[in-house]
Amino acid sequence: MSNATKTETGHIDIAADRVAKIYAQAIVEAAETAGCRGDVIAELGQLAREVLPRVPEAVVVFSSPKVSAEEKDRIIDKLAGGRMKPTTSNALHVLARHGRLGMLPAVVDAAERLADERDGRKQATFTTAVPLDAGEQTRIVAETEKALAATLKPSFVVDPAIIGGLVVRVGDTIYDQSVATGLARIGGRLQHRNIHAIQNGEYTWHT
Repeated sequence: MSNATKTETGHIDIAADRVAKIYAQAIVEAAETAGCRGDVIAELGQLAREVLPRVPEAVVVFSSPKVSAEEKDRIIDKLAGGRMKPTTSNALHVLARHGRLGMLPAVVDAAERLADERDGRKQATFTTAVPLDAGEQTRIVAETEKALAATLKPSFVVDPAIIGGLVVRVGDTIYDQSVATGLARIGGRLQHRNIHAIQNGEYTWHT
């Protein structure tokens, strides 16, 4: 449920996560100076999440230390092709020169979190044992914002192993229903729903 960089075994790579944050901060600050922060983050996000997954060979090249920075620069210029902001292209070239293109998805995640924080929003991951409909999600976000006195940018994850009903991660802090009365009320409601589902054999949920 974390946005942090993970290894192939699923463990969070703290060192890589810190490196991603360093590059993300540089990208965000450069983009803010150029007045195109939103565009730059969106372009990097599209590249990391939509373009590269469709071109596996590019991912291999970007991640390989055997491919020269010059070759990676040529690929970046071809991908950018005048379609990206100069700041976006420059950011990719910097990552290539430092051998960090392979961690582009983590850098994008970190840049999005930083941009949200600067806009007064905190990214929050809500992990629940069962899927919630849009109305339930809206209510839970509103109650959690009230309990934590914060404006949140939410995302939802389903994990049947969450016995208490709800776990909320805001930045690097994890809250469960014992943290605040508001979260306790939400967690208790979801836990009751889990119990009801177990009692009635309703163990197949759909989003």
